[in-house]
Amino acid sequence: MNIPTPTVEYGLISPMLIVLAAAVLGVLVEAFVPRGRRYAVQVTLSIAALVASFVAVVLVARDLHGGSGSEAVMGAIAVDMPALFLQGTILVVGVLGILLIGERQISAPGPDTEGRGLEAFTPQASAVPGSVAEKLATRAGVIQTEVFPLTLFAIGGMLLFPAANDLLTMFIALEVLSLPLYLLCGLARRRRLLSQEASLKYFLLGAFSSAIFLYGAAMLYGYAGTLQLDGIADAVAAGTGRTSLALIGIALLLVGVLFKVGAVPFHSWIPDVYQGAPTPITAFMAAATKIAAFGAMLRLFYVALPGLRDDWRPVLWAIAILTMVVGTVTAVTQNDVKRMLGYSAVAHSGFILTGVIAGSAAGLSSTLFYLFAYGFSTVGAFAVVSLVRDADGEEDSAMARWAGLGKRYPVVGIVFSLFLLAFAGIPLTSGFVSKFAVFKAAGEGGAIPLVVVGVIASAIAAYFYVRVIMLMFFTDRPDDAPTVVVPSALTTAVVTVTAAVTFALGALPQPLLDLANAADRFL
Repeated sequence: MNIPTPTVEYGLISPMLIVLAAAVLGVLVEAFVPRGRRYAVQVTLSIAALVASFVAVVLVARDLHGGSGSEAVMGAIAVDMPALFLQGTILVVGVLGILLIGERQISAPGPDTEGRGLEAFTPQASAVPGSVAEKLATRAGVIQTEVFPLTLFAIGGMLLFPAANDLLTMFIALEVLSLPLYLLCGLARRRRLLSQEASLKYFLLGAFSSAIFLYGAAMLYGYAGTLQLDGIADAVAAGTGRTSLALIGIALLLVGVLFKVGAVPFHSWIPDVYQGAPTPITAFMAAATKIAAFGAMLRLFYVALPGLRDDWRPVLWAIAILTMVVGTVTAVTQNDVKRMLGYSAVAHSGFILTGVIAGSAAGLSSTLFYLFAYGFSTVGAFAVVSLVRDADGEEDSAMARWAGLGKRYPVVGIVFSLFLLAFAGIPLTSGFVSKFAVFKAAGEGGAIPLVVVGVIASAIAAYFYVRVIMLMFFTDRPDDAPTVVVPSALTTAVVTVTAAVTFALGALPQPLLDLANAADRFL
C-alpha cells in the first residue's frame, strides 16, 4: 500500500500561519516580557500580524491559477476566491476588533485595580476636568494582555473555517475559533457574574453543538466513506449508500453551524453573551464569527451537498423564516441596547440565510457582500455603545437612559443612527444594497415566499431601529443620563472607518459587488 508523502503548501496557507504564529508569540510575550511592556508589544504584534496576513491574502489571490483555486495540505484546505474573500473580510474586522480591545490604556496599578478585566480600563481620553473620562482615568489599571493572543487564536480558526475542505478540518477550525471566545466572553470582571454566566452558557451550548457537529461528520463518513467535501458530493451524485444516513448527517452538521450564526432555534446564547461580554469582544465576535460560520455553511451546501438540495433547502426555508420572525419580534420588546443589537443579529442571520438558500452563483456573491457590509456596521455600532458610560464609569446600555443622547452628543447620535439605518436596510446605506442583493438572488432561485417574509420582517425591524433614533433626538434626557467619554485615536479610527464604509457601500457599492461577483464559485 502506497502512502502519499505529506505535503504542505506554505505559500497558499500563509495567511493562517502568520496569524497562528503571532498568537504563539503572544503567549511567549505573556511569559517572558515584563508586565509594563506587554501592552505595547501585544498590540504591535497583533496589528502587524493581521496586516501581514491580509497582504498574504492579496498575494495569494493574485497568484491563483486561472482564478479557480488550489488545494493545500493534501486537500484538507481549499484556497479559492470565496475563501480568500472571507479571509480578507475577517482580517479587516480583526484589525478593527484589536483596535477596540487596545483602546484601554495602561497606568500604574493600584490596590483596587489589580486583576480587573477589560471593563476596568478607560479610553485614552482627553479628559475634561470633572468629567466621567477623568473619573475613569483615576481608576485605570493594568490591562489583561492575554486577550490579544486569545483573539489571534480565534481569528486563526476563523480563517480556516470557511477554507476547510473536509469535515475533520472544519471541526478543528470550529474548536480553534470557539475556545478562545469562551474565555474572552468572561473577562468583564467588574460585571463578574453577568460576564461569567454568559461565558459559561456559551461554553456549554457550544460544547453540545460541537459534539453534535462531529457526530454528523461521522454519519456522512458512514454514508460516503470519506470526509472530503468533494468526495461526499461524488457519493451523492453516484447515489451510493443510504440517503437517510446522509440526511441525518446533514441535520447534525447544521446544528453546529447554525449555532455559530445564531439562527433560531439555536440563538438563545446570543443576547446573554452580547450583553455580558466586554463590548469590544462583543463587537469582534458578533461580526467575525458570523462571517466565518456562514463561509463554512456556504462551502458545505455548495460543495459537498448540492446533489441533496431538494432535501436540505426546505429545512433552511423554515429556519430562515423562524430566524427572521423571532429575531425581529423579540428585538421590538427589548429595553437594553446591547440585547436589542443581539436580537437584531439573530434577524440578520435569517436575512443572510436567504442568500444561502438561493443555491446559485448570485446567492454566493450576494451573501459574501452582505457579510462584508454587516461586519463593518456591527463593529461600528458596538464601538459607539462602548463609549456611553454612567457616572461610575460603567457602560450604560439601558435604552430609557439613552433619551436625549443625540441632542447632547450630536456626532455620536448621528453615527449610531447611520448604523441603525444600515441594519434597517434604508437606501444609501450598505444594509439596503445587502438586503436587495440577497433577496434578488433568492427570488431568482424560486424562493419568492421567503423574500416576502424577509421584506415584511425588514419593515418591522425598521420600527425598533427608528425608535432608538427618536429616543436619542426627540426625547428629553433623564436627570441621570449617561455620558459619552471622549474616545482615543483607536476608537475614533474604528468608528470613522466603519461609518465611512457603511455609507460608501450604500452610495457606491459596485466595486465591492464586482469583487464579490469574482468570488462566485468554489474550487
